[in-house]
Amino acid sequence: MKIIVAERIKELMSEKLLNQVKLADQLGIDQSTISYWLSGKKLPSIASLWMLADYFDVDIDYLVGRKND
Repeated sequence: MKIIVAERIKELMSEKLLNQVKLADQLGIDQSTISYWLSGKKLPSIASLWMLADYFDVDIDYLVGRKND
């Protein structure tokens, strides 16, 4: 699941032309947290998944690979 979450976040960042620093600023979190997610070292917490889903206007199911749209 870590790989799917990381790939989905990368895809959404690319669509919005965001780098790790910009996304971290937008979400009010540390850039190293984004880095851990993207490298697959850590999974976002449920609260972080909600925050990401709201920010990118997608379902949490999409972020975790349960849906493809």
